Amino acid sequence: MFGDLMGMMGKLKETQKKVEETKKRLDTVLVSQESNDAKLKVTMTANRSIKSIDIDDTLLKNKEELEDYLILTLNKAIEKATKINEIELGAVAKEGMPNIPGMDKLFK
Repeated sequence: MFGDLMGMMGKLKETQKKVEETKKRLDTVLVSQESNDAKLKVTMTANRSIKSIDIDDTLLKNKEELEDYLILTLNKAIEKATKINEIELGAVAKEGMPNIPGMDKLFK
């Protein structure tokens, strides 16, 4: 019994290390999103840290229009980054989970 417990604790520590490594790697994965007309482009990491925003000069003339572009484009970029983040971290977490009946349904 204790051997199983010690083995599980070791596996959990190993999984925790892999999760941290994956988080660091996701800081290097870039996600780009453009507005439909390409007047605004946002680049962020898969950990949802904004790296750049490129704004076409025509958008600088209308504050409300620029705000709308930013909201729509940023939300789409965040959605993409979140999806990548969840898939990557979920795969690492699932790999490190002990074989407990029914747990595999939580990570699908």
